[in-house]
Amino acid sequence: MQLRPVTAARILVVTVFLIVSAAHGHNITRKVIHSHVTETPTPAPTQQNLMTTIMSKHGCKVFADTLLADDAEKTFEDNIGGGLTVFCPTDDAFKAFWRKYKNLSAEGKTALLEYHGVPVYQSLETLRSNNGLQNTLATDGANNYDLTVQNDGEQVTLKTKITTARITGTLLDEEPLAIFTIDKVLLPRELFKAKAPTPSPAPAPEPAAADAPETPKKKGAPPPHDSDSDAPADSPDDAANERAADDNSAVGFGGVGYVTAGLALVFGFLQL
Repeated sequence: MQLRPVTAARILVVTVFLIVSAAHGHNITRKVIHSHVTETPTPAPTQQNLMTTIMSKHGCKVFADTLLADDAEKTFEDNIGGGLTVFCPTDDAFKAFWRKYKNLSAEGKTALLEYHGVPVYQSLETLRSNNGLQNTLATDGANNYDLTVQNDGEQVTLKTKITTARITGTLLDEEPLAIFTIDKVLLPRELFKAKAPTPSPAPAPEPAAADAPETPKKKGAPPPHDSDSDAPADSPDDAANERAADDNSAVGFGGVGYVTAGLALVFGFLQL
C-alpha cells in the first residue's frame, strides 16, 4: 500500500520535530548542569587563614608570613577550636628581631613562634583582670615557656625574664579567637638566657706601712718630738736659767736659817 503524499509529509515533519526537540533538550540539560556547578558555594576560609589574613592586613604581616612558613602553623590551627589568644609583634618589632630569629635552630624558631600563643581564649578585659603566669603553645613538660600578664590601669603588659612587651591594639576579639598586637617580640628565657653581669676586677691591695720607704733624715735636723705635745723643746739657755734660779732659791733659804739661829742665841743670852 502506498502512502499518500500528505501522510508522508506529516511523518517527515514529526520526525524532524522529534530530532530538534531531543537536541534542544540535551542543551537545556547541559545548561542546567553547568549552572549547578558554577553556583556551588566556594568553601569558606578556614579559621587559620582568617587569623593570618587579619594579621597580614593590620600590621603583623612579617609575623604572619613567618608563621605560615613554619611547623608552628599546625599548632596554632589545632588550638583555635578549643580557644586561642595570639600576641602578634608588629612588623617593625619583628623586622628588628629578624637577624636573631635567623640564627635560631629549626626547633628554636618553632618554639619562639608558639611562644606567642596562649591555648585559651582571653578577651582584653580578661587579661586586665587575670594577672599572673600563663602557659603558651610552646609549654611542654620541663620546657616551661611561660610568661606573666600584668596590668597597670588600662595598660596590659606581657613579661618574660628578658623582655617586657605592651599590648598596643586588638585585631580580633571574638570567641574562640583573640588576636592582639604587641610592640616587642617575646623572648623566652629557654632560648635567650640572660647573661650574668661580668664582675669588675678587684682593686690592687695598697702597700703595707712597713713596706713604705723611709723618708731620709736631713743632717742637723732636730729630733722628732711627741705629736701630742704642742710645747716646744727646751733650749740650752732656758736650762741654764732654770739651774740659776734653783741655786738662788737654795741660798735664800740658807740665809734665813742663819738669821733665825742668831736671834735665838741673843734671846737666850738676855735671859741669863
